[in-house]
Amino acid sequence: MVNALPVPQDLVTDEWVKASWEEFLALGDRPELEKARFYYDHDSMRIETMPIGSGHSQDNTILAQTVSLYGTVKNIRLKGFTNGSFRKPGVRECQPDLAYYIGAEFRIPPKTSKPIDVEEFGAPQLVIEIASTTLGDDIGRKRLLYERLGVQEYWVVDVAGGEVIAFAVADGGSRQIRESLVLPGLGIALVEEALKRSQTEEDGEINRWLLQVFNG
Repeated sequence: MVNALPVPQDLVTDEWVKASWEEFLALGDRPELEKARFYYDHDSMRIETMPIGSGHSQDNTILAQTVSLYGTVKNIRLKGFTNGSFRKPGVRECQPDLAYYIGAEFRIPPKTSKPIDVEEFGAPQLVIEIASTTLGDDIGRKRLLYERLGVQEYWVVDVAGGEVIAFAVADGGSRQIRESLVLPGLGIALVEEALKRSQTEEDGEINRWLLQVFNG
């Protein structure tokens, strides 16, 4: 049985609404919203109810496996976060499905119950959103948020279409790419193939295929 997310009757969810930073923080502390996801950008917030479909969760798993295996095989230093919170205090906050610090220079944030402060640790190099019902917002308003936050690469996974829309972010803007820049050599088409295989293959089969390709 699916447990619906209880929300206050006057609360607007799954769309951007005007709010102060103080109002945003107050809602984040409400226990009935513990399973919601929170976004804030300048003067607006978005509170999302968590997706319950298997498509979102399966794609989330495959993307995490793909990035982790690629980093392992190619000896790329990375640290991943699932549903982690990243905050620039007073200005913006996000809770992407997946986020990764990548490269030789990053420091690993400590394990706490607080959002990661991007002023102290920097923004993650790669952010991934799995869009089962939020595709328009993920490639629109959220993309602007991540540009302003300072990520270097942003992927949006269209669950229904099996497509990965990847953007390189630089100089306050973004452009679509078909090969990752923060994970050099990783083609977006290969990531899409892994998602396609997940419709008929179990995770072990996909991992063995990925390892064969990455080691090839």
